[in-house]
Amino acid sequence: MNSRNAMTAFFLLLSSLVLAQEVVTVDSTGVVKNKAEDSIKVSEKKVDSIKPFKRYKAEGVSAVVGEYVILDSDIDKSYLEMQQQGIEIKDISRCQLVGKLMEDKLYAHQAKIDSLVVSDTQINQQIGQQLDYMISELGSEEKVVEYYRKDNIAQLRQELFEVNKTLQLASEMQRKIVENVEVTPEEVREFFFSIPEDERPVFGAEVEVAQIVVEPEITEEARQDVINRLNEIRRDIVENGASFATKAVLYSKDPGSSSKGGLYKGIQKKSPLAKEFIDTAFSLQEGEVSEPFETEFGFHILQVDKVRGQELDVRHILILPDVSQATVEAARAKIDSVRTKVVNGELSFEEAAMRYSDEKETRLSGGQLVNPVSGDTRFELTKMDPSLSAQVYNLKANEISKVYSDRDRTGKTKFKFLTVTRRYEEHEADFSKDYEKVKELALKQKQVKAIEEWQNEKIKETYVKVNEDYSDCDFASNWMKK
Repeated sequence: MNSRNAMTAFFLLLSSLVLAQEVVTVDSTGVVKNKAEDSIKVSEKKVDSIKPFKRYKAEGVSAVVGEYVILDSDIDKSYLEMQQQGIEIKDISRCQLVGKLMEDKLYAHQAKIDSLVVSDTQINQQIGQQLDYMISELGSEEKVVEYYRKDNIAQLRQELFEVNKTLQLASEMQRKIVENVEVTPEEVREFFFSIPEDERPVFGAEVEVAQIVVEPEITEEARQDVINRLNEIRRDIVENGASFATKAVLYSKDPGSSSKGGLYKGIQKKSPLAKEFIDTAFSLQEGEVSEPFETEFGFHILQVDKVRGQELDVRHILILPDVSQATVEAARAKIDSVRTKVVNGELSFEEAAMRYSDEKETRLSGGQLVNPVSGDTRFELTKMDPSLSAQVYNLKANEISKVYSDRDRTGKTKFKFLTVTRRYEEHEADFSKDYEKVKELALKQKQVKAIEEWQNEKIKETYVKVNEDYSDCDFASNWMKK
């Protein structure tokens, strides 16, 4: 697939990942970079004659697409950001970046024409996550403002809002373009056998993994102690007027919100939060503070900070029950015993998981893990979570790992052991064995073609003005309308 198709295919994938749980940052080109992944480079393409400028320019219009203006400074900032992130820029031309920016603006422009809507609340929530990440990386709000060459944080927020909104509109437009694109089995077959044998893709080594998890027991005494502590905090807020936000900073164990006074903005009934949390939030009036309640993460109290139609801003305090050393030792002894039964053949791994594992999500499937990205049970070894990969990398099929301890995001300790239920070595694509993967590639190619056809059509209908500095660029799309 050529570089043009590679870039388009990447943004198709990006569309499906927007608003995922993980924190993301966005550069001035609108390219999303995930904290947990490597920085994303602009797709490689034949380098043209226009090289990156070495200095930062503040003014000048590079292009106009519909209502959107692309400034020279947008491109210069992109180079600056890539350099500071350690990305090699010498082979990335201004033509490539301005072409990428024009594509983003075309999507966003048409999204507005088609009345596609993105939630400002959702965008503001995303900006909050981005700023939190930037501050954690650079050390302070002032350094973030200086890094992005703004006068103050409000100015940076406004720029991030525009970038994020354009990106969201572009994503919605791309999703709309390809939502009805499908491939038939015959199209999949034709796609695969049209690839020369020596050019067929190679799929990396993959594993299917199952696990058994045992958690230290929470005693009734520990549970009641947490409830009493939360009730005491609640009384101080309700009866004495203490600040909920201050209490959250002091006492909440939720790493995602405690530093912000326990605040979560733009909560909806469909938000990916614990059911008990959502049910409690939507049962309260603005300003009301809940009684203590329990979720899988621990015990909470919650206050509705603001009601905006079907969305809520809420604050919460999370406290975890204390786990005694005795219950930790008991959990370790239990999982060691279970592992011994599996290793000795007294129980199959699947039977042991169904009988003894404390992990509700995997227990009934015999401990089988599901890849959250692909939705199937295969994990490519080079793309697995490093903590999981370290445990299974050298395991043979059906071999049992040693018991190890793990912590979830709230700091709660769990004991685990794993097995590789099936292992797939690196291999050249096989039509029968890898049909689903081949189908995915064929679908992606068809989606790329649909987007290219859409772009060519919409460029003709849209006002586009490209600065004469870029008149010699070899754009993949007909931006010059020649």
